[in-house]
Amino acid sequence: MNVNYKCNEKYCIVFGAHLGELRESKGIGMRQFAMIADMEYSQLSKIERGVSNPTISTVLALAAALEVSHHTLYDFKFPA
Repeated sequence: MNVNYKCNEKYCIVFGAHLGELRESKGIGMRQFAMIADMEYSQLSKIERGVSNPTISTVLALAAALEVSHHTLYDFKFPA
């Protein structure tokens, strides 16, 4: 079975930047945020830099850690 995992690098970069902005607006540092979201700091860093494409479960954990709806994490402008 051939599984094709596609990742839109530009989307991941914009998503990560938006996540970082939300985190900063809450006054939460990356290490603290990683601890609250129960993930490794390096994983969070990769997500915020757009290097990693987070799973749905990870997005839900990030939203819970920020105390926002998961919809909020996707509420950003992405050029077509």
